[in-house]
Amino acid sequence: MKTKIKIGIYPLIIFMGLVCIAVSCSKDEAEDKVEDKITDKDGNVYTSVTIGTQIWMVENLKTTKLNDGTEITLGAENTYWQSSYKLPAYCWYNDDITNKAPYGALYNLYAVKTGKLCPTGWHAPTDVEWHQLVLFLDPNAIQGEDESQIAGAKLKESGSTHWTSPNTGATNESGFSALPGGYRAPNNFAFMGSHAYYWTFGDMAIMRLLINNTNHVRRLYEYSEIGHSVRCLKDN
Repeated sequence: MKTKIKIGIYPLIIFMGLVCIAVSCSKDEAEDKVEDKITDKDGNVYTSVTIGTQIWMVENLKTTKLNDGTEITLGAENTYWQSSYKLPAYCWYNDDITNKAPYGALYNLYAVKTGKLCPTGWHAPTDVEWHQLVLFLDPNAIQGEDESQIAGAKLKESGSTHWTSPNTGATNESGFSALPGGYRAPNNFAFMGSHAYYWTFGDMAIMRLLINNTNHVRRLYEYSEIGHSVRCLKDN
């Protein structure tokens, strides 16, 4: 003979209340996670890492739109990368969209100078902000051409999945995960796999260079028409 177990109305109400609270909490947590996502106008999702007092994106930027929704010109022809063309442009390495992940897009400096290239709440870092990053990783860094002899190793993604061997000294202990997206010149693409070029924002055309066979960070002047990668920094 089976015994029927009766559940009083009050315990049942309490149980249902706890279930509702649990579901509500899970929903809130899920919404929080969604809000924490960094997305650009194309819907690309990025993650971030805190390095010192700065918060950086971990991926190279890959948007085809400014953060106000304006389309950036796809510079699939050499004309867009010549000195006579002074409007924002982007491209994929070798004009091949399969290079979008993980290397991102290559942008000319005119795209960076719009001040709207990164998602809202983020910006392309200035020369000073890039130096702050390098200085945190190497207290002996100088704001000169050979900025640091050790910080490059701490910024580069380790291993040879994306970097050409030898990926000298790469530890990625900063979590920055620098990737070798190469560059776009008026008549050619070059150095994907061995060189990571990153634009800075400002009146002067200054970029940072990391190379597979050194631990160095190079701070160099560049032509505004050249296509380089961009990493975004969170607004203060």
